[in-house]
Amino acid sequence: MNAETKAAEAIRFVLNGKTVEFAVRPDTTALDLVRLHAGLTGTKEGCAEGDCGACTVLLRRGDGPRQAANACIMTAAQLDGTELTTVEGLKHDGALTPLQDAMAQNGSSQCGFCTPGIVMALTGLIEENPEPEETAIHDALAGNLCRCTGYRPIVEATKVAAKAKPASIARSVLPPLRSEIAVGGCVLHQPGDLAGLLELRGRYPDAVLLAGGTDLGVARADYHSGWDRIVSTAHVRELRAITATRDEWTFGAAVTWEEVLATVADDYPSLATLIRRFGSTQIRSMGTIGGNIGTASPIGDGPPPLIALGATITLASRADGERSILLEDFFLDYRKTAMRPDEVIISVTLPRLKDGELFRVYKLSKRYDQDISTVCGAFWLRMEGDTVSECRIAYGGMAAIPKRAKSSENKIIGRPLDSESTRAAVEALSDDFSPLSDWRGSAEYRMKAAGALIQRLAHDAAGETVEVMAL
Repeated sequence: MNAETKAAEAIRFVLNGKTVEFAVRPDTTALDLVRLHAGLTGTKEGCAEGDCGACTVLLRRGDGPRQAANACIMTAAQLDGTELTTVEGLKHDGALTPLQDAMAQNGSSQCGFCTPGIVMALTGLIEENPEPEETAIHDALAGNLCRCTGYRPIVEATKVAAKAKPASIARSVLPPLRSEIAVGGCVLHQPGDLAGLLELRGRYPDAVLLAGGTDLGVARADYHSGWDRIVSTAHVRELRAITATRDEWTFGAAVTWEEVLATVADDYPSLATLIRRFGSTQIRSMGTIGGNIGTASPIGDGPPPLIALGATITLASRADGERSILLEDFFLDYRKTAMRPDEVIISVTLPRLKDGELFRVYKLSKRYDQDISTVCGAFWLRMEGDTVSECRIAYGGMAAIPKRAKSSENKIIGRPLDSESTRAAVEALSDDFSPLSDWRGSAEYRMKAAGALIQRLAHDAAGETVEVMAL
């Protein structure tokens, strides 16, 4: 991507088909920029946490498609050099789109507060998939809450709109990326390659390292604190790469979860189901695999399955170069990792499933879609006949870090995966974990739930169907 070397004093991007500039701090939320500075009030603030979808907009970066994203947890820093479409920009020659018209004709809106966000999310779906099945429509709606209409008329309107011939979408020429933008005491750096990123990381180790921002953006949406300096990873070529071999994938740290989902869905359907659950389309289109790991949350949904699969991560600094470690060794204590102040995560390597291997991941949460885990359990087994020859079990929500259950693993290795070995593995969980109680679940509940997931694994491996709610 081309970059201008002179520091700029405004965020520049394409808004509803026109190139615009706004002299706002780069840490201003995109929602505030759109509503307060551009005067486009169709985009609403509901939760300010990326949960309700009322603020949904469409964002296009580089040569990619327009994708739904949450404006409330996105920053102006992430808009520079992109194309942003709000609900006001959907009209074509002054006419409503087929989706907007179908929503109006079908009684798919009552109070109307959530409607613009719903329209934007479903527009992104239809542009990507002109003939969506009902499951795809519900997946696209998972990040949007509607409290009065209900979803049936919205789904029906989407089906009607999908049958209409969509208007052609004009792709605007994106303005060139600026390497540095400084407004109001906030400085944004946008390196285009790994060397530039490492140089900035070494020079400014305390700067906010901004990937997808879906975690950092929640705090920023409440303006708890300002970001004096931001180093963006979104345009670093090496961090945006996906490479595949016969044995593994390597995902650059700035690869989004939507891109990970598209890559692994066929090989790892259980992981694909988890990815769809822990983030809506709006979150998956922005959140990155490296950012999810780097936040080091004990209830982050990405690390448990990646640890169980034996993933490695590669870290790099300008002074010491690259080093690779097992992901399970990256997490040291609550929000504490093995990453040095001048390092960044540059990639995650994930082995591909081989013959004789079994993988499952299960998540327990209060709400099925888009909710934080109470317990997340991930299981990888290598079978030799009926015997488990190797095993990795990893949990989130059971300790201060995502962690393997090695005592439980040892009760299964070398034995059939049957009621006797699973019972022993469940009993051994107390040697691996001493979970805490919080509003999501008590320590006792977490222990029982973690054991139940081992039992469910055994049923799954035997080909038995188990009816479990919210798993």
